[in-house]
Amino acid sequence: MHFDNEELPAAYLQYTRTKIIILCIGVIILFFLLILSISSGAVSIPPIEVFQTLIGESVSPKWNKIILSIRLPQALTAIVAGAGLGCAGLAMQSILRNPLASPFTFGIAHAAAFGAAFSIIILGSGVMQNSSINPYVIDNPFATTFVAFISCLLATAVILLISHLKRATPEVTVLAGVAIGSLCTAATMFLQLFADDTQLAAVVFWTFGDVSRADWGELAIMAVVTVLSLVYFYYHRWDYNAIDAGDETASSLGVHVPRIRIVGMIVVSVITAVIMSFLGIIGFVGLISPHIIRRIVGDDHRFTIPGTIIMGAILLLASDTIGRVIIVPHVVPVAVVTSFLGAPMFLYLLIRGYNR
Repeated sequence: MHFDNEELPAAYLQYTRTKIIILCIGVIILFFLLILSISSGAVSIPPIEVFQTLIGESVSPKWNKIILSIRLPQALTAIVAGAGLGCAGLAMQSILRNPLASPFTFGIAHAAAFGAAFSIIILGSGVMQNSSINPYVIDNPFATTFVAFISCLLATAVILLISHLKRATPEVTVLAGVAIGSLCTAATMFLQLFADDTQLAAVVFWTFGDVSRADWGELAIMAVVTVLSLVYFYYHRWDYNAIDAGDETASSLGVHVPRIRIVGMIVVSVITAVIMSFLGIIGFVGLISPHIIRRIVGDDHRFTIPGTIIMGAILLLASDTIGRVIIVPHVVPVAVVTSFLGAPMFLYLLIRGYNR
């Protein structure tokens, strides 16, 4: 299709306007889902009370305490983690040109699980408490978080070193990630052989990713890292568009492909390590969100990146809400819900294939 010089600007503006409207609709959906999530749970809170609390006009101390101390930080954690993991998955799929790439399938999540298992079993940070609600707790959550974080970074460093030795090709990077993920899984299983019942239960408890673990301080750390990472990804939106056309095409346009690929993987590993070290293993958000948003706004990263941020936040917030209301008064960890949603999508992609 060819446009006259006078028609091209109008067509382009219409194209851009449509994408922006879609993104705005996503933000509105996310806001209403936030209100619904805060009002849902074992104790239902009227939505109008939630809204009044958020704007500082609540007159009920009981609702105010539940919302500000429990529900709001949990919902905001889901939004931040979903946005970060979703955009991390998009960045991996773009720079590796692999539609199945994500922090979960790439092995970074398995490295976090190994770090947590090492901390709980070897360093002894898992203990038992007398409680009918949650008999297993992490005795030293900061040690577990730190070791899981370091484990993620070390695994990524090994992957990037192997990739750098082979000129950072997507195939080598993906295969190195799969191999490191398998190695971390085997190491975690090996550690579990030497764990007692309490330690083994603590490891399993940690691997159940749950956004309710984070308090306001941990949420602030995740938010800062996530925002900085998202700014980096959006700054390189044009580079990702060029890489989508192929490494040779991107290089001819002035993109330093190996550097973009390696630095992008470092940023992905940092954001994934921070989120999963605080919350545990949350899978498939980084895999599903980019594919959903591509079908809505296309492959232009100017819109795909903010769209994936919104979609990732919606998916994880919706999953957390479902987990809290599906079998009240029990709470299903958000990682279980995302796996139920993500596994069929993953199989669909494997069977159908994906033509970029």
